[in-house]
Amino acid sequence: MPDASDMPDASDGQVEGARLLDLVVVMDRLRTGCPWDAKQTHESLAPYLLEETYEAIDALDSGDPLAFREELGDVLLQVVFHARVAAERADGTGYTIDDVADGIIQKLTRRHPHVFGDVTVSGAEEVKANWDAIKAAERQAASGEAGSMLDGIPLAQPALSLATALQRRAERAGAPAELADLTSPVPADGDETSGAAEASRADEVSEMGAELFALAGRARAAGLDPELELRSAARAYRNRVQAWERSARS
Repeated sequence: MPDASDMPDASDGQVEGARLLDLVVVMDRLRTGCPWDAKQTHESLAPYLLEETYEAIDALDSGDPLAFREELGDVLLQVVFHARVAAERADGTGYTIDDVADGIIQKLTRRHPHVFGDVTVSGAEEVKANWDAIKAAERQAASGEAGSMLDGIPLAQPALSLATALQRRAERAGAPAELADLTSPVPADGDETSGAAEASRADEVSEMGAELFALAGRARAAGLDPELELRSAARAYRNRVQAWERSARS
């Protein structure tokens, strides 16, 4: 088994980020030299991307900065791994880790005109508003249509996070606050055949579902992330049950 001296090291005397280049080299060696790594695909790796992200959140919640750093490394590995798999495609759909980095650099530069351009902002709220406006313009340019303010929000995420993301995006876009009250009819602006009225009739929401959705809104209004708050409560309950189990065995 190789020791640290066998691993490539480009960081000595170089700028911050040099070890990222070393990680790319290590990934190349794994992809060509390890049977398990060599057979992985985007699809087979997908569960690990989700799992490592959750583990990073757990480490952050634990308050252990070293554990969080380690888990961030695992998330980074997934990004580099997927890019390495994509780089092998020869059908015109492939890309490299440099393409991934270039994409996010271009996006950040484009969406921060107050940093990389001559736009002046009054504070963080205006930064958010500009970000949303630029993002909407990008979607319209890509599709040729105006699209929805909610485009791009992944519906597969946990329900509480999804509710929060939808509410946050809609609020920033200026959607009427009463739309979040799922127990009341959707305002139809006098047109009973409008899309809003049709949505009101089609989307049946249970009382419990409406209450949970409203609770997510209350948490946001209090400056809290409802997903993280529920996770914290779940951990507290787990600790209580485990303490009960230990006392029952003693």
